[in-house]
Amino acid sequence: MSTESKNTQFTRVVLACVASLLVPIRVKEQLSGRIGPTPGPGAVQHVLLLSIDGMHSLDLSNLVKDRPDSALAKLSLHAVTYCNASTSFPSNSWPGLLSMVTGGSPNVTGVIFENSYDRSLSAPASDCSKIGTPVIFDSSIDKNRDAVDGGGGIDPDKLPRDPRKGCTPVFPHSFIRVNTIFEVVKKNGGHTAWCDKHPAYDLVNGPSGAGVDDLFTPEVRSFRGLKNVASYDDLKVTAILNEISGKDHTGKQDAGVPAIFGMNFQAISVAQKTAGGGYLDGNGSPSPPLEDALAHTDQSIAKIMSRLQERNLLDSTLVIITAKHGDSPIDPAKLKRADLEVIPRAVNFIHEGLLAGAEQDGSVAMLWLSDQGRTAEVVSALRKIQEQAGIQEIYSGESLKLLFNDPKKDPRVPDIIIQPTPGQIYVDAGSPFIAEHGGNANTDRNVPLLVAHRNFNRLELKFPVQTSQIAPSILKALGLNPDELDAVRIEKTPVLPGLDLDQLRNSVPSPVKK
Repeated sequence: MSTESKNTQFTRVVLACVASLLVPIRVKEQLSGRIGPTPGPGAVQHVLLLSIDGMHSLDLSNLVKDRPDSALAKLSLHAVTYCNASTSFPSNSWPGLLSMVTGGSPNVTGVIFENSYDRSLSAPASDCSKIGTPVIFDSSIDKNRDAVDGGGGIDPDKLPRDPRKGCTPVFPHSFIRVNTIFEVVKKNGGHTAWCDKHPAYDLVNGPSGAGVDDLFTPEVRSFRGLKNVASYDDLKVTAILNEISGKDHTGKQDAGVPAIFGMNFQAISVAQKTAGGGYLDGNGSPSPPLEDALAHTDQSIAKIMSRLQERNLLDSTLVIITAKHGDSPIDPAKLKRADLEVIPRAVNFIHEGLLAGAEQDGSVAMLWLSDQGRTAEVVSALRKIQEQAGIQEIYSGESLKLLFNDPKKDPRVPDIIIQPTPGQIYVDAGSPFIAEHGGNANTDRNVPLLVAHRNFNRLELKFPVQTSQIAPSILKALGLNPDELDAVRIEKTPVLPGLDLDQLRNSVPSPVKK
């Protein structure tokens, strides 16, 4: 297909989204946000990263097949779709997002899970006389977790403390061991923005604490329930639309279009996890609430693409669709809720107090022992209750070190990681949740990954890739050196295959037509 015909087809795609929303197209002058020297007319100047939390590669495939008029289906006509993309393990929101924005695994980011344990830190509001503490970075660190703004952000008294740094609070951004794409882009003169679900997503600022110029983190807890979560997503979509228009997320201040920006969507994950929602079968047929969430998210993406068209930004914007994690199980017949007392009871039977830290969350369990020399003994005890506890796989010793840092050298790595049998989730008794995430199951980790630009032909690649490859690909698309990312240098993270980013930067597309 010729460049001219590709451009014409892509324009029809976006105009269809606009028409469906009855949004008038007004091509306006592009705002700034460029990095370094003025790039050529075909260069990528902006990257929009959208994480549709909970979405599986299967969901995207079903949507493209069943709803060819959807915004995502139309985007896929001009995109490289990676059918076999995997998010991090553990497949938790924090390592999942950091994978995308640092280019690294938990081994280099130092972030195993949103909530975990650290043998080198001390408890919140303590004098650091005792070392070793749970590390909690969810909504509970808000000043007011029921307020949209978290009550004014993060409460330092709820943060773990670092005895090596004068017993000072450890903010999320300083918990990360490597830099982020936001820090790299900002250092090179680009404007940066991000929207996410808790004030704790200060973590994307990176170790500098200042990587994101425009960070918007409304508290998702203040929009609890299936009926409210779509409105929560709308709040952040409005922020993205404002940023595309060259404003800050409030729409009140001129800021220029960010070089790197984006958000996460929550509606699909909530609809997957909440009783009354989920899937109807193992084929991924959505329940009515999940169908509504899929449709609403797709409509939001249509609005975003319409605004890019309206602002004449299609030539200069690369759009990436992915997810921090999937949710397990898809098949409702496999759902089983674990007894949260079984594993701790087995460990403490060996010796009371042996379990220094435990995180049984979603579809994974992690154990930190007060005496690491007794790890093999604990594993032996767990194998005796393997069927009762619904344990499929136990990672410890050498099997754990094949995937993670040595827990005797890295104070954050669990001594034991447990993968439950397919469909089992760790939730509190009486929980309405019917799915969760965190584990190593395919339904946790196989996420959508679609990289779209109007100059791309449709391409599907089934070769396995990792979401960590997104970060170096973003920097390369913007004309920056991926090796400016610490994690990329350490883990040798490659760019995504099938993207001729050099050619894309040098291309000169035809003008957008009304």
